[in-house]
Amino acid sequence: MIPYYDELLQEEQETVTNVIQMLQRQTYILERKFDRRQGRFLYGRDYRICSKHLEFIREYFRISGIEVREDSQMGVIYIQGETVMGEKLSRLATLYLLILKVIYDEQMMTASTAAHIYTTLGELSERLGAYGLISRITPTEVKRAITVLKKYQIVEPVDIMDDFDGSTRLIIYPTVNLVLMADDAREILADISMGSGNEKTEGAEADGDETEDDSASDMAEDDMIENTAAEDAIEDIIIEDKEDIVTGKNAVTGEKTMMEEDGHGRAEV
Repeated sequence: MIPYYDELLQEEQETVTNVIQMLQRQTYILERKFDRRQGRFLYGRDYRICSKHLEFIREYFRISGIEVREDSQMGVIYIQGETVMGEKLSRLATLYLLILKVIYDEQMMTASTAAHIYTTLGELSERLGAYGLISRITPTEVKRAITVLKKYQIVEPVDIMDDFDGSTRLIIYPTVNLVLMADDAREILADISMGSGNEKTEGAEADGDETEDDSASDMAEDDMIENTAAEDAIEDIIIEDKEDIVTGKNAVTGEKTMMEEDGHGRAEV
């Protein structure tokens, strides 16, 4: 039995259990989150509970080799450690994550630290297009990507998720700063874009006399080429602190960031 926990009232025990489970499930707990119904940011009850019992929660996780950290400036409590189990991100979710970091940094350079950072799905697509990384994307893929980023407290859709289109607004939470270091996002995106373009160009030169059937086959393999280039680019990047790149060693992506549900371009979390 745990003396600190046993001395709490049953209702408070339940709230502590809930925030522990929340950290295990989503990695981050934010001090302030956007409430769609009220249309404004509200202070989170879960954050207050976690902060109140922080020392106990730290000891609880320490037994399994997980560290609980608090960044009071950003208003985030989160878990980090080699034993944290992460989730495999789709390629689109990973690309969105990288672009979100770029947008967040750009807006913060011209805003106060208290500013809330917004973007749209249209801007995400436009930015990915500038890197030559956007291809055939279905509404289902977009919804899945945003849903997993919302789960890990990276973004919050301002608009109803059933009505996704280019004008759909997204809030970028400061947790994106804990996911990626300042220059990593641009460097990874540039390397992915360059690697993907080079492989496609070399393939075209080698098969200059290809038939229409060959061309159609190459188009079908475009995504596989991009995934391979992405994985190679990420492996070449040196990260000073591997735990800083993404949740889940911290928890979402880990030491490498390109992950595919079908097994292509996958990196262990």
